[in-house]
Formats: sequence, structure tokens, C-alpha cells
Amino acid sequence: MADLHQILFNMHIMYSLVLGVWAAYMAGKQTLISGHYWGAVVTYALLAGVTLAVGVVLLLTGYQPRSGRVVVYLLYMLWLAIIMPGLFSLMSGRDDKRAALAYALLAFFNFTTSLSMMERELVGPWVSPA
Repeated sequence: MADLHQILFNMHIMYSLVLGVWAAYMAGKQTLISGHYWGAVVTYALLAGVTLAVGVVLLLTGYQPRSGRVVVYLLYMLWLAIIMPGLFSLMSGRDDKRAALAYALLAFFNFTTSLSMMERELVGPWVSPA
């Protein structure tokens, strides 16, 4: 199960980078955000939610990240799961150049945050405290 969590989290990192590049491209070309991008944002949120759910299952079975900072892990994962749809809500569904730039910045921020989580061993390796 810990391997599944790591695979999902790695997917999340790469997906964040792709969303950031895609949104930056749309902002640079001054095109409206397409429905495909909105679908990718939903997929991003679902991926983060599934990763969090697998992490919660690991926690409930007695495992925890090696760092031992479970609360920090949970807070970061909740952030990653709700922030992109949250930005959509805050921007009232805008799809112009500024909105694309905001999504690009947020996706790049989430990318670097996720890398930081890996460096600080918040997402693994998972160990049993016993």
C-alpha cells in the first residue's frame, strides 16, 4: 500500500507540473482556458484526494511517514486536494489570461510544495512505529 501511495504522489507531482506549463502556455498565447483544462483540474483534485485516502488508510493501519509529522502531512494533502477547485470558486469560473496565469502560478507552487514534502519525508517512506 505504501508503494501505491508513492506512485500516486509521484503522479501528482508530474501532473502539477503539466498543469502549470499548460496554464502558462495559455496565458502566454492569451487564449481562454478550455474545457479540457477544467477537466484536468478536476482530475488533479481527484488524484490528490485518492492519494490522501491511501495515506489515511496507511495511517489507520499503523504506518506513518518516517518523519513522524502526521498532522503536517494531512494538512498539506488537504491543501493539495482542495486548492485548485478552490481557486476556480474564488475566481468565479473566469477563463481569461489572468485566470490562466493564476492557475499556472498555483500549479507551480503545488509542484514545488510536493517536492518539498518528498525531501522532508512527509510522504514516505512509510514505517510501522512498532
